[in-house]
Amino acid sequence: MNTVIKYTLLFVIIISLGSCGKFYKLEKSTNWDDVYTAANEYYQEGEYSKSIILYDKVLPVIRGSEKSELAQFNYAYAHFRLKRYIEAASYFNNFYQSYSRSPMAEEALFMHAYSLYMDAPDYNLDQKSSKEAVSAIQQFINRFPESDSYERAMSMVTDLQSRFEKKAYEESQMYYRLTEGLFPGQFYLACIVNFQNFAKRYPNSEHNEELAYKLVEVSTAYAERSVFNKKEERLEDAIEFGEDFKRKYPSSDFNNEVISLIEQSRSELNSHQKLKKQYEEIKAREAALKKEQQEEKEEEVELEEAIKPANAGSK
Repeated sequence: MNTVIKYTLLFVIIISLGSCGKFYKLEKSTNWDDVYTAANEYYQEGEYSKSIILYDKVLPVIRGSEKSELAQFNYAYAHFRLKRYIEAASYFNNFYQSYSRSPMAEEALFMHAYSLYMDAPDYNLDQKSSKEAVSAIQQFINRFPESDSYERAMSMVTDLQSRFEKKAYEESQMYYRLTEGLFPGQFYLACIVNFQNFAKRYPNSEHNEELAYKLVEVSTAYAERSVFNKKEERLEDAIEFGEDFKRKYPSSDFNNEVISLIEQSRSELNSHQKLKKQYEEIKAREAALKKEQQEEKEEEVELEEAIKPANAGSK
């Protein structure tokens, strides 16, 4: 039994060495037909790394020939099979640009988009490449609206859009948490802008009710902490956000809190307006007193000017 295993292993080693020897010779060969044929064979056998090495060698030589079309298509797919998605996306796009009339052009454009989609990160990471994927998918949909891959492409867009939405929601939550820090003022404003932008970008999001409530909460706190000359405007904004919430979500579980915040803002606004009126009255009295003093000063000057000629004549 040990002898059988021994000879089996020896046979496998011999075959492997023979295979390596064959590939080594192909790497050194200038017989382009053999290199091209072997590259295709390695690709069909799933030896993608070897096929890429041989395609790299033969593609510059056969470029422009009939063989080049299949070689470039397989070359892009070989990178995709090895999960080199960025390279694959580039090569599929190059294929489409070079062979837009090819029977494989539709698949190449789809695979360009799909490769970018496969490279797209989770929602909590930078979404630049995800946005590139959406653009590529949209390009495919516009170019081939009747494609069998249309529904699949649309599902990819939906998935990517959900990642954008989730990332935007997490950013909103981050700003909201920061309002509990030592310097909340700037983050109140960031929340207000962020919550409003989220609702515009994702009008059908399940998070809109929650963020609309937090918009009322944050805008109320922001208004109460505002400087005197901006307080009235910001309190009015907070009340408007609250009334808008009640209109949009009349059955919301947040309604009691929103009503309480509206009343709080109205009470604060009423107090502020009384204080503002008192302040304006004081300012008006100060202005009137200042005007009166100015007029008295001008009269004194006029009187002095009138007395000067009389004094000069008496001398």
